[in-house]
Amino acid sequence: MLRIILATSALALTTACATTELEPIDPAAFVEATPIEDDKEYPVEIVERTVALPLPGQMMRIEASSETARTPRISPRQAIQEGRTSALIEPSVDGYVNAIQVYPYTEGALYRLYASPGQVSDVALQPGEELVSVSAGDTVRWVVGDTVSGSGNTARAHVLVKPISSGIRTNLMIATDRRTYHLELESVEGGYMAALSWRYPADELAGLTARNERAVAREAGSIGSGLTLEGLNFDYRMSGDSPAWKPVRVFDDGRQVFIQMPDNIMATDLPPLFVLGEDGDAELVNYRVRSNYYVVDRLFRAAELRLGERNQTVVRISRHERRSPLAAIYGG
Repeated sequence: MLRIILATSALALTTACATTELEPIDPAAFVEATPIEDDKEYPVEIVERTVALPLPGQMMRIEASSETARTPRISPRQAIQEGRTSALIEPSVDGYVNAIQVYPYTEGALYRLYASPGQVSDVALQPGEELVSVSAGDTVRWVVGDTVSGSGNTARAHVLVKPISSGIRTNLMIATDRRTYHLELESVEGGYMAALSWRYPADELAGLTARNERAVAREAGSIGSGLTLEGLNFDYRMSGDSPAWKPVRVFDDGRQVFIQMPDNIMATDLPPLFVLGEDGDAELVNYRVRSNYYVVDRLFRAAELRLGERNQTVVRISRHERRSPLAAIYGG
């Protein structure tokens, strides 16, 4: 009975300690792995930033002649008239959304508003934009007021404009907590504009950029998708030197190997990775650096992190291959 207990204990001890020891490996057998950049999948691809472009009336034709043409001298009054005319944006059929003329907002542009006696034209600002002041050139023949629709985050300021007669003109300046609007008002007998508002390309671009930044931040906090604790293999051993950048742990999911480096690894030089393949042959592999992890695209038998040229600091990573209890006792 005692012999059976001792034999059982020896078998259990052998099972617990049975791992395949790696034979010494020639450092020249390792091949340097190739670091590659992650192809980040952004929610929206931004091709080009918007910049302040000249308005259509301010664009000039480029002459074929190489000689610089002298600009004819004009009077200040003419310069003002030409500048105002070229900055003026008129309503267009394509700009209408139902009864609302939607202008693209450009700083410094003049926006035309046609009004009629007995009719109210609504100038709607951006939701959440707070009205600071409204100034009109002619407050005798033009009635100007303001109101607010919605509440909270959806509150929207409106400036209401109504002329008392036709055939009159004036200008309107609206100041908010975000921007300034300049409008040219003209009263006509018929064909008034019921409402106008703006779209804001710069704000749309900023929103897309912030959206992409949030996606990148989420990606930085994740080393992979679909990883489960039950599917991870932590049977890796590290040997060699013990530098400050020595990996914290190594594991794989059956497809990729994840080498977790210290948290402050990004503040130091990253050691290159050299690998030995499954069959003991040197193989070329790719790996990515995500946060403080090396993510190797395939499994390996052994790998080394090396830093330096002559007196190299080397940390070897070896994978354990567990054997069955009978194989541990009888070999094979």
